[in-house]
Amino acid sequence: MIKNHCCKTMENTLNYVCKQHKNPFDCPDHLIYYSLVFDEYGIIIHDGGPSYSAIYFCPYCGSKLSDSKRDLWFDALEALGFAAPFEQNIPEDFNSDRWYNKQD
Repeated sequence: MIKNHCCKTMENTLNYVCKQHKNPFDCPDHLIYYSLVFDEYGIIIHDGGPSYSAIYFCPYCGSKLSDSKRDLWFDALEALGFAAPFEQNIPEDFNSDRWYNKQD
């Protein structure tokens, strides 16, 4: 599923492709990250790892961004018996937005 973001500037920022870095967390020019799994946005923390600080409003247009589904993700997996989802082989739907789009 293609996610429609709040404004063209956000779309352009999230679709930025660096010729030197395949991973957005490695690229100093990549500033905003969108997690399809958690449906959350964040400002990348360039500390050498995949860290970002969640944001709740678009820094470009001021629109309220979608509510994160991070807690729901953990709750849904726990209900299925997955206590440590990053260490377990979880259902494939939970690696994308399919897990929450089925519920809508």
